[in-house]
Amino acid sequence: MAERISDAEHAVMEVLWDESPLTAQDVAERVDPDRGWSANTVKTLLGRLLAKNAISHEEDGRRYLYRPAVERGDYVAGESRRLIDRLFGGKLTPLVAHLAERDELSAQDIAEIESLLKALKQ
Repeated sequence: MAERISDAEHAVMEVLWDESPLTAQDVAERVDPDRGWSANTVKTLLGRLLAKNAISHEEDGRRYLYRPAVERGDYVAGESRRLIDRLFGGKLTPLVAHLAERDELSAQDIAEIESLLKALKQ
């Protein structure tokens, strides 16, 4: 998947990652109601995701069933890499330092990072 997906498209992807295959109506019913999207809005977003090869579809009688064509983990990995490349010159340490300087790391965050680092060293 070369093209980036928008925040709105990401909301549709989250629905499909949680459960698939789904019809457009199923997706519309599962998207956060606070968004206030119509079924047509969801169909438009599904069309964009199909064009970006982020999802695939199959015919089921007179309707289509949609499913992700990219795994959530792969998407998160790609987005994380792009963020680190764009904002921190491809280095992870400045990102962690930035969060620490702004007191945005809780004691639990720090404990989880320490635990992860210990596991990586082994």
